[in-house]
Amino acid sequence: MAIIDFFDRGWRLGPSATAYVGEDRSWTFDEARKLSCQIAHGLRAEGLDRDTKAGVLSPNDPRAWICVLGIWRAGLAWVPLNPTVPAADLQVILDRFDCEVLFYHRSTATTVAKLAPMLPKVKHYICLDEDPAADDVPSLADWTAGHPDTPPEVRYEMDDVAAIASTGGTTGLPKGVMNTHRSFSVVVAQFLLNVQYRADEPVVDLAALPMTHAAGVFSLAATARGGTVVVLPRAEPGAILDAIERYRVTEVFLAPTVAYRVMETPGIEERDFSSVRYLIYGAAPMSTDKLRRAIELFGPILTEAYGLAEAFAGISFMRPEEHLVDGRTAPDSRLASCGRPNPLINLEIRDDDGRPVPVGQTGEICVQGDILMKGYYKEPDKTAESLIDGWLHTGDVGHLDQDGYLFITDRKKDMIISGGMNVFPSEVEQVIWSHPAVQDCAVIGVPHDDWGEAVTAVVELNPGAQVDGSELIALCKDRLGSVRAPKRVDFVDSLPRSGNGKVLKRAVRERYWTAGARQI
Repeated sequence: MAIIDFFDRGWRLGPSATAYVGEDRSWTFDEARKLSCQIAHGLRAEGLDRDTKAGVLSPNDPRAWICVLGIWRAGLAWVPLNPTVPAADLQVILDRFDCEVLFYHRSTATTVAKLAPMLPKVKHYICLDEDPAADDVPSLADWTAGHPDTPPEVRYEMDDVAAIASTGGTTGLPKGVMNTHRSFSVVVAQFLLNVQYRADEPVVDLAALPMTHAAGVFSLAATARGGTVVVLPRAEPGAILDAIERYRVTEVFLAPTVAYRVMETPGIEERDFSSVRYLIYGAAPMSTDKLRRAIELFGPILTEAYGLAEAFAGISFMRPEEHLVDGRTAPDSRLASCGRPNPLINLEIRDDDGRPVPVGQTGEICVQGDILMKGYYKEPDKTAESLIDGWLHTGDVGHLDQDGYLFITDRKKDMIISGGMNVFPSEVEQVIWSHPAVQDCAVIGVPHDDWGEAVTAVVELNPGAQVDGSELIALCKDRLGSVRAPKRVDFVDSLPRSGNGKVLKRAVRERYWTAGARQI
């Protein structure tokens, strides 16, 4: 089925039910469907076909997501655009991915006006708001006026590209991951299998993280059930807690760093989480100490999803009950895993020669199945490096245990070689995360004339907290030994993060990988 079919399934279950709740208004399934149809007819009326790419630049907003539905309904490919990304990066993404249509939120109008002269391929601009702030740009309401509110006749192929998402652009040019109707449909199907409800249970999804990432695609599972998606413009802890209580949210997807901040909210113990069935975390590793506290605070609702843009959030899953053993919080040996491989994929751990390794042995995580991307946009060489004989080589290093649980040791490219020894940053990060003063951290290798690379920790503290770097180094030496302990700890007000809350290690490295940083 095409990806738009999941929305239409929810519409058939209850056209008058609430599909989306935004800051200023709510949308029924029927209202959202009609607008998406008008958008699709508007795109087709411009002569645009299945080879066309259309971007949506907006903070989380139901109208922006309905534009995505309209793009899919017209058979076009969606280019996700996060407004927190620097303008220069947006220009590169729009140009490299041959975007011809740009829907934008009025809050981004200044950025769009600045970029427009540098975007010769973009032929059509549409503002989501009534006041586009530009005389030659129509509002969404004006642009869709007069177009039919019934679905256009569009033929979909399952291997048609549904989205081209940017990845790997922290240093150098971004790659465009081409996900298809088939791969996205498998993501939603696996989510429906893993996040289960009784037939009579309400489903209320909270989209707090950018819908340009997993939060958007995950919301389709709630929509397919006829559920409501509550859309927050930003992942602000207080707003998340208020929305959970006000709308009786049943599921929410959070990056670990956002979950940490929610847990640090004053008065968190008095807030009502009784409606939440699934608190899904992913996009980055989570501290086992903080995960244990989250289970104690929120109850047995923690749920993990592991994936990447090339195998969209669907490689493995750990259900709430798997976080428990004999009714108690599981030991770290379980909590450190990212669950078991999903049922609709094949997964192998392979060595450097591409051969499967025995259970318990470390190697590269490789996956196969309909969940995989079609390839990188207009980059066949890079596609061939990652997709080999139908298997995606993820670049993640890990192992499977005897019970079938998957553990990620680190990214291959993040591994530190210090004094001839391999040091996996995630092991060091887990120890540093365990300190109560630490909010988040990134462990990297810094060039060193004697050791090759020196283990270095860059740490973000909880508000008002203090700790000396030597104390963190001593903690690591005690648990990991001297080789894996950091040689240096630097403190920052805020670590660089992607729009989805993931720490950008390449951005952290940039300040160190200079000639002047070779000695510590």
